[in-house]
Amino acid sequence: MSVDMNMNILIVDDYKTMLRIIKNLLKQLGFNNVDEATDGNMALTKLKEKKYGIVISDWNMEPVTGYDLLKKVRSDDALKALPFIMITAESKTDNVIAAKEAGVSNYIVKPFNAETLKSKLVSVLGEF
Repeated sequence: MSVDMNMNILIVDDYKTMLRIIKNLLKQLGFNNVDEATDGNMALTKLKEKKYGIVISDWNMEPVTGYDLLKKVRSDDALKALPFIMITAESKTDNVIAAKEAGVSNYIVKPFNAETLKSKLVSVLGEF
């Protein structure tokens, strides 16, 4: 199965600079249909309005964290199969275990580059 390079990707981070970095990395990898949300609530609204191929979300956000967003996505029948990659600045084992138990597809520890992002996307979506 080949990856649809035209799929919609939702990136969620409350830090505008990080959104720009991730968007640029995705562009380098050939993905151009990238939407942004600055918190979990905005992300949920967007997820209900449009079909996305994957969500890439930061963990630490207010008022709805990436972890809360993941749990909401996984408990929604329409969204529960959606690939979800979590980005975190802390590689705390507790966080990783919690995210895995909540159904995260994969996670990335900051800082990261295009190669790391690509390897995580390949592990979740397949080769592209």
